[in-house]
Amino acid sequence: MATPFTTYKLIVLYMLQNSEKPLTNSQLSEFILEKEYTNYFHLQQAISELVDAGLLEKQTFSNTSYYHTTPEGRDTLSYFENDLSADIRQEVQSYLVAIGRQKPERILTPADYYETPQGGYAVRCQLIEKNTSLLDLSISAPNKEAAKAIARNWSRKSQDIYAEIMEELL
Repeated sequence: MATPFTTYKLIVLYMLQNSEKPLTNSQLSEFILEKEYTNYFHLQQAISELVDAGLLEKQTFSNTSYYHTTPEGRDTLSYFENDLSADIRQEVQSYLVAIGRQKPERILTPADYYETPQGGYAVRCQLIEKNTSLLDLSISAPNKEAAKAIARNWSRKSQDIYAEIMEELL
Protein backbone atom coordinates (compact mmCIF):
# COMPACT_ATOMS: atom_id res chain seq x y z
CA MET A 1 0.00 0.00 0.00
CA ALA A 2 1.33 3.42 -0.94
CA THR A 3 2.05 6.02 1.74
CA PRO A 4 -0.12 9.15 1.62
CA PHE A 5 2.81 11.20 0.25
CA THR A 6 3.40 8.62 -2.50
CA THR A 7 -0.32 8.74 -3.28
CA TYR A 8 -0.12 12.52 -3.84
CA LYS A 9 2.71 11.95 -6.32
CA LEU A 10 0.76 9.21 -8.11
CA ILE A 11 -2.29 11.49 -8.37
CA VAL A 12 -0.15 14.21 -9.98
CA LEU A 13 1.42 11.71 -12.41
CA TYR A 14 -2.00 10.23 -13.23
CA MET A 15 -3.51 13.67 -13.83
CA LEU A 16 -0.73 14.68 -16.18
CA GLN A 17 -0.68 11.33 -17.97
CA ASN A 18 -4.40 11.63 -18.69
CA SER A 19 -4.40 15.30 -19.62
CA GLU A 20 -4.44 16.31 -23.26
CA LYS A 21 -2.11 19.24 -22.55
CA PRO A 22 0.31 20.16 -19.76
CA LEU A 23 -1.42 21.29 -16.56
CA THR A 24 -0.59 24.37 -14.55
CA ASN A 25 0.40 24.34 -10.92
CA SER A 26 -2.96 26.01 -10.24
CA GLN A 27 -4.92 23.24 -11.95
CA LEU A 28 -3.05 20.52 -10.06
CA SER A 29 -3.52 22.41 -6.80
CA GLU A 30 -7.20 23.13 -7.42
CA PHE A 31 -8.04 19.44 -7.82
CA ILE A 32 -5.96 18.09 -4.95
CA LEU A 33 -6.89 20.82 -2.48
CA GLU A 34 -10.59 20.74 -3.44
CA LYS A 35 -10.66 16.99 -2.76
CA GLU A 36 -8.74 17.61 0.49
CA TYR A 37 -6.12 14.97 -0.31
CA THR A 38 -3.39 17.11 1.26
CA ASN A 39 -2.41 20.70 1.93
CA TYR A 40 -0.71 23.12 -0.45
CA PHE A 41 2.76 22.73 1.06
CA HIS A 42 2.79 18.92 0.87
CA LEU A 43 1.55 19.12 -2.71
CA GLN A 44 4.29 21.56 -3.70
CA GLN A 45 6.88 19.32 -2.04
CA ALA A 46 5.53 16.30 -3.97
CA ILE A 47 5.64 18.19 -7.28
CA SER A 48 9.16 19.44 -6.56
CA GLU A 49 10.35 15.90 -5.78
CA LEU A 50 8.78 14.59 -9.01
CA VAL A 51 10.60 17.28 -11.00
CA ASP A 52 13.90 16.59 -9.16
CA ALA A 53 13.53 12.85 -9.86
CA GLY A 54 13.01 13.54 -13.58
CA LEU A 55 9.44 12.20 -13.59
CA LEU A 56 7.92 15.58 -14.44
CA GLU A 57 9.15 18.44 -16.55
CA LYS A 58 8.32 22.02 -15.63
CA GLN A 59 8.14 24.84 -18.15
CA THR A 60 7.40 28.43 -17.19
CA PHE A 61 5.75 30.97 -19.49
CA SER A 62 4.58 34.41 -18.33
CA ASN A 63 4.97 33.51 -14.64
CA THR A 64 2.85 30.35 -15.04
CA SER A 65 4.36 26.90 -14.47
CA TYR A 66 3.20 24.08 -16.74
CA TYR A 67 3.94 20.43 -15.99
CA HIS A 68 3.98 17.29 -18.11
CA THR A 69 5.25 13.76 -17.54
CA THR A 70 8.57 12.57 -18.86
CA PRO A 71 9.01 9.07 -20.33
CA GLU A 72 10.39 8.02 -16.92
CA GLY A 73 7.28 9.45 -15.26
CA ARG A 74 5.02 7.48 -17.59
CA ASP A 75 6.99 4.29 -16.89
CA THR A 76 6.80 4.86 -13.16
CA LEU A 77 3.07 5.44 -13.32
CA SER A 78 2.58 2.25 -15.35
CA TYR A 79 4.10 0.27 -12.45
CA PHE A 80 2.09 1.93 -9.69
CA GLU A 81 -1.13 3.17 -11.32
CA ASN A 82 -3.11 0.35 -9.73
CA ASP A 83 -2.09 1.69 -6.29
CA LEU A 84 -4.55 4.54 -6.95
CA SER A 85 -8.11 3.61 -6.11
CA ALA A 86 -10.69 3.44 -8.88
CA ASP A 87 -12.52 6.28 -7.10
CA ILE A 88 -9.50 8.60 -7.27
CA ARG A 89 -8.91 7.74 -10.94
CA GLN A 90 -12.58 8.50 -11.69
CA GLU A 91 -12.40 11.82 -9.80
CA VAL A 92 -9.32 12.79 -11.84
CA GLN A 93 -11.07 11.88 -15.11
CA SER A 94 -14.14 13.89 -14.11
CA TYR A 95 -11.99 16.90 -13.22
CA LEU A 96 -10.09 16.73 -16.51
CA VAL A 97 -13.39 16.57 -18.43
CA ALA A 98 -14.67 19.57 -16.44
CA ILE A 99 -11.64 21.69 -17.34
CA GLY A 100 -11.58 20.46 -20.94
CA ARG A 101 -8.23 18.69 -20.67
CA GLN A 102 -9.11 15.00 -20.87
CA LYS A 103 -7.24 13.10 -23.57
CA PRO A 104 -9.36 11.63 -26.33
CA GLU A 105 -10.61 8.20 -25.39
CA ARG A 106 -7.83 5.67 -25.34
CA ILE A 107 -7.43 2.01 -24.69
CA LEU A 108 -8.11 1.15 -21.06
CA THR A 109 -6.25 -1.68 -19.35
CA PRO A 110 -7.75 -2.32 -15.93
CA ALA A 111 -6.29 -5.17 -13.88
CA ASP A 112 -7.28 -6.20 -10.36
CA TYR A 113 -6.16 -9.12 -8.25
CA TYR A 114 -8.31 -10.89 -5.70
CA GLU A 115 -8.27 -13.84 -3.35
CA THR A 116 -10.15 -16.86 -4.68
CA PRO A 117 -12.62 -18.86 -2.55
CA GLN A 118 -10.01 -21.64 -2.47
CA GLY A 119 -7.49 -19.31 -0.79
CA GLY A 120 -5.32 -18.68 -3.86
CA TYR A 121 -5.02 -15.53 -5.94
CA ALA A 122 -6.26 -14.58 -9.38
CA VAL A 123 -5.95 -11.53 -11.58
CA ARG A 124 -8.60 -10.16 -13.93
CA CYS A 125 -6.99 -8.32 -16.82
CA GLN A 126 -9.01 -6.38 -19.37
CA LEU A 127 -8.33 -4.55 -22.62
CA ILE A 128 -11.11 -2.07 -23.45
CA GLU A 129 -11.33 0.27 -26.44
CA LYS A 130 -14.21 2.72 -26.91
CA ASN A 131 -16.30 0.93 -24.26
CA THR A 132 -15.86 -2.40 -26.07
CA SER A 133 -14.09 -5.25 -24.33
CA LEU A 134 -11.37 -6.60 -26.62
CA LEU A 135 -10.01 -9.04 -24.06
CA ASP A 136 -11.15 -10.16 -20.62
CA LEU A 137 -8.70 -12.58 -19.05
CA SER A 138 -8.59 -14.19 -15.61
CA ILE A 139 -5.27 -15.70 -14.57
CA SER A 140 -4.44 -17.76 -11.50
CA ALA A 141 -1.38 -16.57 -9.64
CA PRO A 142 0.80 -18.69 -7.35
CA ASN A 143 0.76 -16.08 -4.55
CA LYS A 144 -0.24 -12.52 -3.66
CA GLU A 145 3.09 -11.02 -4.78
CA ALA A 146 2.78 -12.65 -8.22
CA ALA A 147 -0.82 -11.42 -8.50
CA LYS A 148 0.31 -7.87 -7.73
CA ALA A 149 3.10 -8.12 -10.32
CA ILE A 150 0.70 -9.36 -13.01
CA ALA A 151 -1.76 -6.54 -12.29
CA ARG A 152 1.06 -3.97 -12.25
CA ASN A 153 2.58 -5.16 -15.57
CA TRP A 154 -0.68 -5.62 -17.46
CA SER A 155 -1.02 -2.03 -18.71
CA ARG A 156 2.47 -2.10 -20.27
CA LYS A 157 2.19 -5.53 -21.87
CA SER A 158 -1.52 -5.92 -22.66
CA GLN A 159 -1.39 -4.85 -26.30
CA ASP A 160 1.52 -7.18 -27.06
CA ILE A 161 -0.28 -10.06 -25.34
CA TYR A 162 -3.47 -9.29 -27.27
CA ALA A 163 -1.57 -9.21 -30.57
CA GLU A 164 0.12 -12.52 -29.74
CA ILE A 165 -3.20 -14.19 -28.89
CA MET A 166 -4.81 -12.91 -32.08
CA GLU A 167 -1.88 -14.11 -34.15
CA GLU A 168 -2.12 -17.58 -32.63
CA LEU A 169 -5.87 -17.84 -33.06
CA LEU A 170 -6.28 -16.41 -36.57
